[in-house]
Amino acid sequence: MNNLNLPWLVKMAWRDSRRNRSRLFLFISSIILGIAALVAIFSFGHNLRRDIDQQAMSLIGADVTISSNRPVSPELQPLLDSLGDLRSEERSFASMVFFPRSQGTRLVQVRALQGGYPYYGKLETTPAEAGTSFQNGQQALVDKTVMLQFGAKVGDSLRVGNLSFEIAGILNKAPGQTGISATVAPAVYVPLRFLAQTGLDQKGSRINYRYYYKYNREVDLKALANKLEPRLEKELVNLETADSERENLGRSFEDLTSFLALVGFIALLLGSIGVASAIHVYMREKLPSIAILRCMGVSGRQAFLIYVIQILGIGLVGSVLGAALGTAVQLLLPQVLQDLLPVEVTVGVSWLAVGQGVLIGLVISLLFALLPLVSIRNISPLNTLRLSYENTSLLKDPLKWLVYALILLFIFGFTYLQTRQLKDSFYFTLGVLVAFLVLVGIAWALMWLVRRFFPTSWSYLWRQGLSNLFRPNNQTLILIISIGLGTAFICTLYFVQSILLNRITLSASENQPNMVLFDIQPAQREAVTRLTRAQGLPVIQQVPIVTMRVEEINGLTAEKVLADTTLEVSIRAFQREMRVTFRDSLTSSEKITQGTWRGKVAAPDDTVFVSLDQSYAERLKVEVGDTIIFNVQGALIPTVVGSLRKVDWNRIQTNFLVVFPTGVLEEAPQFHVLITRVPTAQASAAFQQKVVRQFPNISIIDLELILSVIDELLEKIGFVIRFMGAFSIMTGVVVLISSVLISKYQRMRESVLLRTMGASRKQIYAITALEYFFLGALAAGTGIVLSLAGSWALARFSFETEFSPQLLPVLVLFGLISTLTVVIGLFNSRGVVNRSPLEVLRAEA
Repeated sequence: MNNLNLPWLVKMAWRDSRRNRSRLFLFISSIILGIAALVAIFSFGHNLRRDIDQQAMSLIGADVTISSNRPVSPELQPLLDSLGDLRSEERSFASMVFFPRSQGTRLVQVRALQGGYPYYGKLETTPAEAGTSFQNGQQALVDKTVMLQFGAKVGDSLRVGNLSFEIAGILNKAPGQTGISATVAPAVYVPLRFLAQTGLDQKGSRINYRYYYKYNREVDLKALANKLEPRLEKELVNLETADSERENLGRSFEDLTSFLALVGFIALLLGSIGVASAIHVYMREKLPSIAILRCMGVSGRQAFLIYVIQILGIGLVGSVLGAALGTAVQLLLPQVLQDLLPVEVTVGVSWLAVGQGVLIGLVISLLFALLPLVSIRNISPLNTLRLSYENTSLLKDPLKWLVYALILLFIFGFTYLQTRQLKDSFYFTLGVLVAFLVLVGIAWALMWLVRRFFPTSWSYLWRQGLSNLFRPNNQTLILIISIGLGTAFICTLYFVQSILLNRITLSASENQPNMVLFDIQPAQREAVTRLTRAQGLPVIQQVPIVTMRVEEINGLTAEKVLADTTLEVSIRAFQREMRVTFRDSLTSSEKITQGTWRGKVAAPDDTVFVSLDQSYAERLKVEVGDTIIFNVQGALIPTVVGSLRKVDWNRIQTNFLVVFPTGVLEEAPQFHVLITRVPTAQASAAFQQKVVRQFPNISIIDLELILSVIDELLEKIGFVIRFMGAFSIMTGVVVLISSVLISKYQRMRESVLLRTMGASRKQIYAITALEYFFLGALAAGTGIVLSLAGSWALARFSFETEFSPQLLPVLVLFGLISTLTVVIGLFNSRGVVNRSPLEVLRAEA
C-alpha cells in the first residue's frame, strides 16, 4: 500500500468511525458554539454593511451636505449658491425649551430648517403631513421622547427662546437619527425664518450651519467633492456625500463587529482545547487498531491520513451545525442593537458568513487535532504487543513545533483581519499564549508538588483523590487549561464592564455636581449666581469660556499643511473650534507634567504662556517652548507653550485642552458656565423653570439624565457583550463536560478495580469529588488571578482609571465553577457505581 489510494482511506475513515460516533460527538460539540458566535457576528456585519450601502442616501437626506460651525464667509457664499438644483438650509444648536401646559423644561437640539429637506427619506411624523406643513406657519415638530416626558399633545404651545410655537406634530424619526441620539439630544424642528425672533441667534452663540443640495440630473458626486474640498478646507468647511457617509459609518460599525468577532473567537479557541483533548484520548484508545493496520502493511502516512479525513469530516459536520445555529442567532442582534444603529438592518442568510464560519471551523479543527494526530506516524506494529504507548515529545518530533507555530499564526492572522492593527494583533496573540503557558505551568507545578509533597498521613480517600491528579491518564492539564481560560475570560468581561460603568457613574457625594448651566452672557453672570443661591443651591464652579481656533503652529498654517502632505500636523488641528478658559491657578483635576505654570500676564507686551493638555499637545506635535497663534474671532493672539498638563477627564467639572493666563482674554467675546448640584428631581425642575423664564438663552444640562442615558447605552452594549460572552461560557461548560466524560473512559478500569477490591459507592464518589474539586478550584482560582491582572492592566494603561473589583461576584463565580466541576464529575461516575464491575467491563469491551 505504498500509494495513498484516497478512496480506500475515506472508506476506512468511515468504517472506523462507526463504533465511536457518539464519542466523536464530544468533538463536534466543542466547536459548534464558537462557530455559531462567529457566523452570527459575520452575518450581522455583512447585513449591516449592505443596508448602510443601500440607505446611505437617506442617512444624510441629500446628495451633498456642507456644514460649518461658524457663518460662511461672503467670499464662499456665491460658490454654495451655485450648487445643486434644490437647496435647503439648517441652523442647529442646543437650547432649553419650555412647555407652558406642564411647566416642564428640557435641553434639546433646535433645528431651524428652510427648504424641502430631506430629499431622500422623510421626517416621519404624527400626523404624517406635519413633516412638511410645519414650515408654513409658526409651528414646531417635537421629538416623541420629549412629548412623552411632558405629556404634551399636538396643538400645545412650546416656547423656544423668546418665541412660542404651536406643536404641529410628533417627530418619530429623522435622517441619520438613532434611538440613543434622540434620547441624549432630542430634536425640535422650527422654521428658519423665525430663528431671529427667538433671540437665540446672537454673536457668540454656538450654532452649526448646514446646507443641503439635491441634483435633478446625473452628477459625479465623488468628482464634485474632490473639486470642492480644497476650497472648502481653506474655509474650514466640511463636505459630505452619500459615499463619505457610507465609508464613515461602515468604518465605525466595523470596529464593533470586529470586537464582537474576537469575543466569539475566544469561544472557538476554548472549543479548540476540547478538540485537542478529545482527539488526544481518542487516539490513545485507537492505538491497538492503528498498530494492527501497520501490521497489515498500512504506512504511517496512510494511518495518519485516515484519522485526518475522519477529523475533517466530523469537523465539517460541527462547522455546518454551528453555522446553522449562528444564522438563527444573528436574527436577534438587530433587535438588541436597534437603538445604536442609524439604519434599519434587514436579516437574512449571508452565505459568505456561512462559508467563512465553515472554513474557520475546518482549519481550527485540523490545527488543534494535529497535535495528537502527528504521533500516529511513529506508531510501530510492535504496539500490538505493548500495553501502552508513549506520546512523542517536542524534542523528538519537531513537527509538533510547526503545528504550534501554525496555531499561533492562525490566531494572529484572524485577529489582524478583525483589527487591521499589527500591534493589537500581536498583543492579543501574546495574551492568549501567556495565559495558556501560565495555566500549563500551574498544571505541571500542581502535579509536581502533589507528587513531591504527597501527604502520606492523610486518609485513604484523600490520598486517592490527590494521586489521581498526577497518575497516568490524568486530566489535570486539559481541565486546568479549559476551566482556567473560560474563567479568565468570563471574569474579564465582568471587570471591563464594571470599569466602564465606574467611569461614568455619578457619586452620591453631597459635593458632586449634577447640573451645568452654559451660554451665560457676561451681563447675566451676577444675576444667575444670585438666582442659584436664592434657590439654596451651591455655586460649585463658575468659569469664563472663549471660543477660538488655531491659526498657526510653529509658523505652519492650514494652507501650508494642505500643500505639504509630508508634514505630521493634521489639518483637523486648524479646523476645530475650541473653547478655552483663563485663570491664575490650576484646579484639583490638573497636574503639570512638563514646563512651568504661569497664571498671569502682567503687561500687554509680555509673552503669553499657555498650558496644554498633554494628549492634545501630542496630537498637535508640539512641545514646551513651541509657538501657537490663536484666532479669537478675528483677533490673532501669539502664544508660547509654557506647560503641559495631565487632566482627569473623569471628574464632573469643566476641563479644558488649553488654559490661558489672566490678563489676556478678559475683553474677548465670552460666555460663562456655572456648575451646581440640585438635591432632588423636584428642586431640579423648579430651578430649571426659573432659569428658562428669566434667561431663555441659557441652556441647562441635567447630568443625572445624561448619566442615566449613558448607563442605558452601556447596559445595551454590555448585554451584547454578555450575549456573545455566553457562547464562551457555554463552550467552556461543554469543554468541561466533554473533558470530564473523556476522563470517565480513562478512569473506568481504575474504578472497576476499586469496586472489585471492595470499595463502596460512597468511597468512589468521595475520591471522584475530591479529585475534581482540586482541579476545579485551582483552575478557577488561576483564571480569576489572570483576569484580575489583565483587567488591572486595561484600567491602568487603556482606560487610565482606578481598578477596584468587587470580590463577592468573583467568589460566587469561583464557587459555581468549582461546584459545577465536581457535579459533572460525580454525574459521570454513576455508570460505574450503579452497576456491577463485570457489567461495566462487558459494556465497554
